[in-house]
Amino acid sequence: MSLRRARRRPRARTSSRLFATYAAASLVPVMALGAVMLQGYQHDAAEQGRAQGLAQAAVIAEMAIAPALNSGETTPSEGVTEGLTTAQLDRMQAATEHAVFRGSVLKLRLRSFTGRVVFSDDGSTSGGVPTSDPDFRAAAAGGSRATVISGRTEVIRVLQPLVASASGQSVGVLELYLPYQSIAEQSHAQVSRAWWRVGGALAALYLVLAVLAWSTTRSLSRYAARQEYQATHDALTGLPNRAAFRARAEQELKAAARGGDTGAVVLADLNRFKEVNDTLGHHAGDELLREVSARMRACLGTNDVLARLGGDEFALLLPGRDRAEAVALLEQLSDRISDEMVLDGVPLSIEASFGAALYPEHGMNLHDLKQRADSAMYQGKRGTANVVVYAGGETGHPHQWLVVQAELRHALERDELVLFYQPKIAVASGEISGVEALVRWQHPHRGLLPPGEFLPAAEHSGLIVPLTEWVLRRALADQTTWTEQGHDWPLSVNVSARNLEVPDFPRYVRDVLAATGAAPHRLTLEVTETALASDKGTVARTLTELGELGVGISVDDFGTGYTSLSHLRGLPITEIKIDRAFVADVARDPQSQAIVRSVIELAHGLGSRATAEGVETVEVSEWLAAAGCDEAQGYLFGRPAPWPQIAGAPLSEGAGR
Repeated sequence: MSLRRARRRPRARTSSRLFATYAAASLVPVMALGAVMLQGYQHDAAEQGRAQGLAQAAVIAEMAIAPALNSGETTPSEGVTEGLTTAQLDRMQAATEHAVFRGSVLKLRLRSFTGRVVFSDDGSTSGGVPTSDPDFRAAAAGGSRATVISGRTEVIRVLQPLVASASGQSVGVLELYLPYQSIAEQSHAQVSRAWWRVGGALAALYLVLAVLAWSTTRSLSRYAARQEYQATHDALTGLPNRAAFRARAEQELKAAARGGDTGAVVLADLNRFKEVNDTLGHHAGDELLREVSARMRACLGTNDVLARLGGDEFALLLPGRDRAEAVALLEQLSDRISDEMVLDGVPLSIEASFGAALYPEHGMNLHDLKQRADSAMYQGKRGTANVVVYAGGETGHPHQWLVVQAELRHALERDELVLFYQPKIAVASGEISGVEALVRWQHPHRGLLPPGEFLPAAEHSGLIVPLTEWVLRRALADQTTWTEQGHDWPLSVNVSARNLEVPDFPRYVRDVLAATGAAPHRLTLEVTETALASDKGTVARTLTELGELGVGISVDDFGTGYTSLSHLRGLPITEIKIDRAFVADVARDPQSQAIVRSVIELAHGLGSRATAEGVETVEVSEWLAAAGCDEAQGYLFGRPAPWPQIAGAPLSEGAGR
């Protein structure tokens, strides 16, 4: 969970930065738009003020100035040009005095086109706008101009052509200075109202843009998070995927290398998962994977990492755990997974195989640790334990197995395989009571290879089925030959769990027996305890059918697996082979003696014979004879060899003792 929070914080910061950038970018055009609109309103207000000034000047010129100039003494044109008469001055003073007194006019001048002041409200005859001023020239030409002049106080200066009412011609220029405060206040009020309206609209627009920006950044952030999650997690179980596991494991291994920490890399897969898919359907297989993932997740600590690599294969990273802690946790996981579950109304139990590689004991490179964990896992699948820790040595899996599997297919086609046989001795008489067929590979480049070099790869790939069939055909053909030469040796052939799971295997055995003319009772098929426990229903049916053919069934390596007595009940068992682990020191170790005696009694109680494997000393052979063991095999009696060598070789002196 700490990793998820650590990833969530950078995403949150990124989302906030993206929103801030988006908000700032959208604020600039909004503010620019507001500034342009405000400037426009201010310009409109100023234009309105000038328009009011022009209108006021026109009213004054028409209603006050023009009537005052119209006297019978002189024409307005003559008065403005040559000077006003006393009567005109009095009328002008009277006409403008009220406006000036009320403050609606600040200053008034009547000027000729030459710029001469012919009347002013204060009686002055100088000052005013120069005749060179564009506004004065425009007014002299018949146009009106209004300008806001800033100073201690703002005023409107209006230059208005004075038109004689009789002729309609311009006779002079009226220069007015009007107060701007009232107009400014009105304009300011108008601009303020406009600003509040515009500001409110822009604020609303910005809020809309901000909400859109926030929603967009959140959507983008969630989309990026989903993309990241999908890129690093398994869609079915929600667990980290192969890429995420590799990144986290490499990070942890680097930290462990600096700090000297310990831990484990574990690979696991489910046993007989394919059967669930084939029997109940892929939807049940998917549900099984989800349930197993949930069960494993519930057992792990906060620092442990569980990932699904694909199919039914999982990987675990257990940082900070030593060998004992890692094994204890994996055994807990194994027990939890094997608890009964119900899929599609069918109760079933599933088991998993775990292979662990420890760091730094087994390396600090993730590739090496995974390879060694994989080797340990498949060792567990071939053996008897669900949890196996890598024990050292060269790993033949995975990449070397691919080569072996490819070459082994060609070896079957080119007949590069050969059979060796090891004699089985009747303990009481010392005579050969049978032979066990053991396959070897005459590799064109590597020489004669023992089964440990290629059988694990064959079992993992499914090549074990055609390989076993080849061994069975060749061994029965050899048996026919040695029988014709006077050696009445029964034959034992090893078969794997995969062979027993093939529906047509009993029919194949029957057909081979018929083709070679071999008697079924002279053939014994050896199966391991692991094979017996792999699928009780399928294995039991296959063994029963083989027993009905008359073929003997032997339980190989008995005592090292986890076969319960219920697995043996009802099966046509004709032989139980005691594993060499108990036989090697049986002459001196009381516990081994107790186990071997118990197995011998069990075999006899089931109506089977007991055969001891790995007998290498006379002392052990004599003890087995005294304990009632029926048969034995081992280096004391002979090493594996082609059958003609067995036929011509004398047995050891201790064979009959």
